Parts: sequence; C-alpha cells; structure tokens
Amino acid sequence: MSKERARRRAERLAVQEREKAVRARRVARRERRRTFLKSLKPRFGRDGRLYHRSRRQRIGIVVVTLLAVAAVWTLIPDLPLRIILTAMLVLAVPALVVVVLGRRS
Repeated sequence: MSKERARRRAERLAVQEREKAVRARRVARRERRRTFLKSLKPRFGRDGRLYHRSRRQRIGIVVVTLLAVAAVWTLIPDLPLRIILTAMLVLAVPALVVVVLGRRS
C-alpha cells in the first residue's frame, strides 16, 4: 500500500514539475518579448515629445517656412512650378531643421 502511494506521489510530483517548467518557459518568453518590445519603443521626454525645441525655435521654423512659401508663390509665375517647389519645401524643411538646429534629447 505505501509503495503504491509513493508511486502515485512520484507521478504527481513529476506532473507538477513538468507544468512548472512549462509555466517558467512561458513567463521567460513573455519577459523576453516585453523587454524586446520595450527596446523598440522610442524614449520620450517628460512632456511626451521625442525632441525638444524651444518656443522661439518652433516659431522661427514656421515663420521661415511660411516666408519661403510666400516667396515662391509671389516670385514664380508658373503654377505647376509653384506647387512643385512648395511640395519640395514641405519635404525638405524637417531635414533642414535637423541639420541646422541639430537634435537634442
């Protein structure tokens, strides 16, 4: 009788150990996935923005861009050329801002 109980207890313990190992692998996989996804997310500042510009810098960027667009629309007589230059300005301004003002984190 005691041998039978010992055998059943050994089987129960073996099943518990297998379940514990499966659970540990799941938890480890979840942690690895969580840390990997956390490493992919960009780090934001306290106010939620990636890069910080002062109010003066942001106003300057907008004013210079609007002045350039206004110059294009007043000095260029051809409408398709105006549209193309305006599109190029809109696409080029972010790159120019990074080159001129740099990126601060």
